[in-house]
Amino acid sequence: MWRSNSNPPRTAALALLLLLAVAGPATADLIPVLGGQRVGISGLQFLKIGVGARALGFGGAFAAVADDASTLFWNPAGIVQAGRSAFVSYTDWPVELSHRFAGVVVPFGPNAVGVSLSQLACPETPVTTELQPDGTGETWRYGDIAAGLSFARSMTDRFSFGVTIRYVEETLDLLHLRAVTLDMGTFYRTGWGSSRFAVVVSNFGGDASPSGSYDLGDGGTLEDFESFSPPTEFRLGLANEFIEKPGMRLTGAAQLNHPNDNAENLSLGLEYALKEMFFLRAGLRLNSDAESSVLGAGVILPVAGQLRADYSYTFMGDLGSASRVTMEVQF
Repeated sequence: MWRSNSNPPRTAALALLLLLAVAGPATADLIPVLGGQRVGISGLQFLKIGVGARALGFGGAFAAVADDASTLFWNPAGIVQAGRSAFVSYTDWPVELSHRFAGVVVPFGPNAVGVSLSQLACPETPVTTELQPDGTGETWRYGDIAAGLSFARSMTDRFSFGVTIRYVEETLDLLHLRAVTLDMGTFYRTGWGSSRFAVVVSNFGGDASPSGSYDLGDGGTLEDFESFSPPTEFRLGLANEFIEKPGMRLTGAAQLNHPNDNAENLSLGLEYALKEMFFLRAGLRLNSDAESSVLGAGVILPVAGQLRADYSYTFMGDLGSASRVTMEVQF
């Protein structure tokens, strides 16, 4: 049904969301530019690449939506409402990088478990030197991989919590960095209409340094490297259906992101659903140097139980753009 304007908290939230969406990048001045001095203090940056065309269609404001298998990345507490599903995502990232993510969620009773695997890949690159600028005939490779195991439990019909433990490995030619990180999330239905609230801490872990040796080119080698922390991020999210009636739904979401290695930023998103089969999305990320705005669309087909296909296109300023394609099957 139509959500009445008689509810002040939800009316104010809708007004704020629409104001920010119209104002666009100019609203970045509303967020204090804090944390710039922290840039570059963490490693394993691929862990920050968002997963899922639908979630990115919300501008990444997905911690409090968290109702499909991509929530393995955004909020492990949400997997209890994702259903039995399998999910794959491919991202065409700038500078010829590609990001892949796959996950499976299996609920049982009030609990759910999930497994996920992600990879950032770079094509083999020729080795060049000052004396051989066209290449030495050798190549080097950069790549990242992460494998996660998630568990979530519904404590009540309103509240759930979840955790993900993740093994991470980064390879830069002959150097390897290995680490273990932890995600912790909560999901809460407030009881005010359909509004939801979420708190997530992602990529929490200790410092890690590369292992291996690097040839300095003068006969010496380097074997002692500085350690870096993973890119820990605190997320605080809100979501609500502003329109919900037969054949039509409009969902809005907002999320405050506090990374340990950059300034705070705000994600905003809207999803319009027609007959829960066709979807249009738009999102913004304010106070972010890279990702700024995103457009997306999706469709659900009654194939193999239920097949969801989504696409998003992210505008990234001087870096260009990023395209995401995802498929999810509920079985």
